[in-house]
Amino acid sequence: MRPLLFLLCFLLQSLAACFAGEIYGSITEGGKSVGAGLKVSVRCAKGSYPATTDNYGSYRLIAAEQGKCELRLEYKGQSPSIEVFSYEESARYDLIVESTKGSYLLKRK
Repeated sequence: MRPLLFLLCFLLQSLAACFAGEIYGSITEGGKSVGAGLKVSVRCAKGSYPATTDNYGSYRLIAAEQGKCELRLEYKGQSPSIEVFSYEESARYDLIVESTKGSYLLKRK
């Protein structure tokens, strides 16, 4: 009985990974890359999925659920965010950081 239960749990986890959505893109400010090492996270209904930017300001992560989510960037002591969607297929979000009255905002290119 235990091997069957273990197999069922394994299959359910594998099935959940099949429906995971990749979210990727790049982040710029003033036409230039924001650089490497910035924390990016996508928070959906059931969890948060982290990533960091590379030298070109690019990020890539897998969200293990589909639907409306929030992408958040840790940038210069602030956490601007933007609504994104996770799908079964990959979704690209190229973003621009803008400063408005001392606050940073994320916008789509």
